[in-house]
Amino acid sequence: MLTVGDNFPEFKKKATVSLEHGKEFKEITQDIYRKNGNWLVMFWYPKDFTFVCPTEISSFNKHYDEFVAKNTVLIGASTDSEFVHLAWRQNHNDLKDLRFPLLADTSKSLAEELGILEKEEKVAYRTTFIVDPDGIIRHVSVNDLNVGRNVHEILRVLEALQTGELTPCDWEPGQETIRI
Repeated sequence: MLTVGDNFPEFKKKATVSLEHGKEFKEITQDIYRKNGNWLVMFWYPKDFTFVCPTEISSFNKHYDEFVAKNTVLIGASTDSEFVHLAWRQNHNDLKDLRFPLLADTSKSLAEELGILEKEEKVAYRTTFIVDPDGIIRHVSVNDLNVGRNVHEILRVLEALQTGELTPCDWEPGQETIRI
């Protein structure tokens, strides 16, 4: 698995970006965050049309403005196709108004390069990558397939990384960092 300090791979994948007919899909690359000097939070989930995944995706969507305020591009990703993403969004009330793309890695090439494929089903683990504007992975967290992640914690870690300072245990945004 790629980890902290590794370069996040370059990618070129289709994504579901809208429910508007004729504008549902777009090809996205690493330029979506790199060209403007943004951070990237890419979170992977196992499958569309499941039970835990929509709770996570809708939580990321509820906190979307907080990611944008932190100069961060948010991307959801799985190994399902862009067509499956679209159908799921059209049929799940909590997913209809997503403001970030759902990347389709149907070839599983990006998930494989990241090293996040579960061995039996070959679906992505619940993996979160925080990547700095230079394309360096600064944080990775992985949950088993049945455990949802905590979006508040991802925002906390993102902000801690963006301080460029030492942050003590249980640090929260707004608190003092460690000065040496």
